[in-house]
Amino acid sequence: MKIGKLRVGLLVVLLLSFKAAAATTAIAGGALVDIHTGKTLQDAVVLIEDNRIAAIGTRSDVEIPADAALIDAAGRWLIPGLMNMHVHPGLILPGNMANELAGETDAALALRMAAAARGALQAGVTTIRIPGDSRHADLALDRSIRKGESVGPRIFSAGESLIITGGHGSDPGVLYADGPDELVKAARQQVSLGASWVKILISGGIATDGGDIAEALMTPEEIGAVVDAAHRFGAKVAAHSGSSAATTVAVEAGVDSIEHGYTLDRKVLRKMAKAGTWLVPTIVVSQPATAPFFERIGSPPWYLERRESVGKVHWEALRTAIDENVNIALGTDQLPQEPNDGTTATVREAEYYVEAGMTPLQALQSATIQTARMLDAEDDIGSIEVGKYADIVAVTANPIDDISALRGINFVMKNGTVYRDDRSR
Repeated sequence: MKIGKLRVGLLVVLLLSFKAAAATTAIAGGALVDIHTGKTLQDAVVLIEDNRIAAIGTRSDVEIPADAALIDAAGRWLIPGLMNMHVHPGLILPGNMANELAGETDAALALRMAAAARGALQAGVTTIRIPGDSRHADLALDRSIRKGESVGPRIFSAGESLIITGGHGSDPGVLYADGPDELVKAARQQVSLGASWVKILISGGIATDGGDIAEALMTPEEIGAVVDAAHRFGAKVAAHSGSSAATTVAVEAGVDSIEHGYTLDRKVLRKMAKAGTWLVPTIVVSQPATAPFFERIGSPPWYLERRESVGKVHWEALRTAIDENVNIALGTDQLPQEPNDGTTATVREAEYYVEAGMTPLQALQSATIQTARMLDAEDDIGSIEVGKYADIVAVTANPIDDISALRGINFVMKNGTVYRDDRSR
C-alpha cells in the first residue's frame, strides 16, 4: 500500500512539472520570427494539434477553436527551439570533477544525465546531439525521453566514441580500437545499439595530458574505413579534430562534421566549405570568460594551460570559418544550461558567433535551421512552420536585432508540450 501511494505521489509530481498539451493549443499575440528571412509576423497565432504545428497567421486570419488551450504571447518574440550539437550529459573533466565522480555507477550516471537533460530543456534547448558518451547511457536516455518516461531534449547520439590507443580520450577504462578492421567493427556496434552518428577522435585535444593538440593521430585508412562503414548504415560521422592535417584527411574521406577545429587554417576551412563539411566550433570552452567554470570544477594546471594555449588560434579559426562561409552548427562542449559569462553556454556560444563576424540572424540559424540541416531533420524541426514539431521558445526582445535577446528566454515548448512558462508562476 505504501509503495502504491508513493507511485501515485510521484506521478502527481511529474504531471505538475509541466503542462501537457491539449488536443489543440493556440499561442497568440506574439511576434513570430521567420528563421529563414529574419522577418517578424506581428500579433501572430500558432495553432498546434497534438505535437505539430497546424496553422500560422495573425489573429485576423486564423480562427482559434473555442476549446483550444490559449497561451498569451503578447510582448514576446517566438523562435524555434534552440539546438546544441555538442553536448556530453555524462561529461567528466580532469581534476576535482574526475576525482569526485571516480567509480560512478551506471545508475548514478543515468540519473546525472537525466538531470542534465531536464536542465537543458528548461534552458530552451529542445534538441541536442551527443557526440560520444559513457556506457551507452545516452542511448538509454534517448529511449526514455521518447517514451515519455524522462523529460529532456530530442536526442541524436553517437554512442561511445571510437578511440585509438594513445589518442585523445585515452583512459585506463577505455576500450580502444586500432586499425581499419577494429574501427569498422566498433562503428557497426554503435549503430546496432541505436546511434545515428559515429564519433572518432582523430587529433590531440585539450583534455588529454601530453602531445600536441594539432597532432594528426588517426591514419587516413582508419578514418576512411569508419566513414564507409557508418555511411553504409545511414549514420553520419563526427570527428574531434584540432588539427588542419587531420581535418584535411577527414574532409577528403567524407566525414560529416568537424568538432572544435582549434587550429584550422584557411586552406582546410576552404576545403570544408567546398565539400559542405560542418564545423561545430565549441568556442566557449577556449575563451577567457569560461575560466570560472574550470576553476569551479578544480581543473588541474596542465588542463588550464592547454586550454589557454589554444584560445587565440581557436578564435581566429572561427573567424576564418565564418569568412569562408563554412557550414556552422552551434555546439558548446558544455552542458547547454551551464552558467557562462552571465548567461548559459548555448546563448554565449551564439553571442561569440556574432562577435566573430556572423549577423544575429546567422547565429540564430546556426542554433536552429542550420543544425536541423546537419541532422537531416529540417522537415521536422528547426523552424516554426506548418507540419513541423511544435518546438517553440519565447524571448523578451527580438534576437534578430540583438542576439543577446536569447538571454531573455521565458517560455519553452517541445513537441507541443509546455515545459516552462515564466508568466504562469
